[in-house]
Amino acid sequence: MDLNKAMLIGNLTRDPEIRNTTTGQPVASFTVVTNYVWTDQAGQRQEKAEFHNIVAWRRLADICRQYLHKGSKVYVEGRLQTRDWLAQDNTKRYRTELVADNLIMLDRAGSTGAPFSGPTPDQADGNEPSLESLPDNPAEEEIKIENIPF
Repeated sequence: MDLNKAMLIGNLTRDPEIRNTTTGQPVASFTVVTNYVWTDQAGQRQEKAEFHNIVAWRRLADICRQYLHKGSKVYVEGRLQTRDWLAQDNTKRYRTELVADNLIMLDRAGSTGAPFSGPTPDQADGNEPSLESLPDNPAEEEIKIENIPF
C-alpha cells in the first residue's frame, strides 16, 4: 500500500492565480509559506521559511478565487505531484506541487472555519462536494507544534 498525503498550515504569499483549462475547468495556483523556528546551540532563535506551490481544481479553485488573498492563513491538505517540462534553453525543469483536496481558512476576520473539499473520485459526475462546519474556537490564538497530536 502507498500513501501520498501532505498537510500544511501557512500564509499565502500572493493572491491565487485562476485560469481555465481548454475544457473550461477552473484551476487555482498559489504559494503558501511555512516557517520553521528553532533555537541554535548558542541559544539564539533561528527561523527558516519554506515556500510550497499549491494547485486547486474545480469548485475548490472557485472558492480560492472568492475567499483567499495574499496573507490569508490556511490549512491545505492534498497529495504531492512533480511535473517536468523542457525549458526554452533545452534544459529539463521540475516543479513539485501540492494538489489540494481540502482547504480550511484559518483567518479570524470573516472566516467561518469551514473546510472546503475538492471532489472525491465518486463525485466525478459533477456533484458539488459537501461543506462541513467546524466549531470556531476563539480561545485558541495560534497553532503551536506542541498541540498537534501527531
